[in-house]
Amino acid sequence: MTQVRDKKKYNWPVTILLIIGCVTIFFPLYMAVIIAFKQPSEMTNDIAGALSFPSQWSLSNFQEAMRVTDFWRSLGNSLLLTVATVVLALVIHSLAGYAIGRSMKGSKMYNFFYLYIVSGMFVPFAILMMPLVKQTAQMGIANRLGVILLYTVFYMPLNLMLYKGYLANIPIALEEAARVDGATTWRTYWSVVFPIMKPMHATVAVLTAMSTWNDVMTPLVIMSGTGKNTLPLAQLNFQTQFGTNYNLAFASYLLALIPILLFYIVCQKQILNGVVNGAVK
Repeated sequence: MTQVRDKKKYNWPVTILLIIGCVTIFFPLYMAVIIAFKQPSEMTNDIAGALSFPSQWSLSNFQEAMRVTDFWRSLGNSLLLTVATVVLALVIHSLAGYAIGRSMKGSKMYNFFYLYIVSGMFVPFAILMMPLVKQTAQMGIANRLGVILLYTVFYMPLNLMLYKGYLANIPIALEEAARVDGATTWRTYWSVVFPIMKPMHATVAVLTAMSTWNDVMTPLVIMSGTGKNTLPLAQLNFQTQFGTNYNLAFASYLLALIPILLFYIVCQKQILNGVVNGAVK
């Protein structure tokens, strides 16, 4: 019986897949770190040379990358876009999810609203790009404000679906009890429902922040010519017609990774609960 239990203890196919997945993720990260600390003279085309440690560990690439990208100003623009988008997403998308999620039952109108908004996930940005550039220019919001508003709209379909799914796990009896005590719908939402959705707030915040932080195309086409570069836009300076400076580029990528990685670590305990509870009714 002991031997049978020991054999069933390990699921080798899944274990092997996990090991392959870890190596697949670790290898590019290893390459980025190694190349970021190397000097251009140490870059070779052979695999052994690319995988080898730098002859001397130096932060000169990071210093130069910060200078070329005007790091602190670009970081400030990225933080502004990301924080503003996340705050608007948490407030507007959660309100929309609550209003639609609690009103869908027996209402064709709210079902239509839900399907209409969620269908936005299937519209490629390339189709909307040129009309949005023209529209934002005519409205005078071809700037950071326009990008924040566009992000709030772009991420609404997925976030609405997540909030709606999570609300299905919150007993409506809690809201009925609050109404019996004299609370309005608005007070019930902010005092009862909104705090309960904390795991989903963390999930939405991380997904929205990562998408906003790493996006290149929207700021590129909307804020072109304003001089307000985000970090991804500033990193385009490393790519020229004749090649790419990988040492500076990878150093800059690692610098840009740190803030969003720290944010994920802070929220990671809530993310799993939010995804699981939002997916299982």
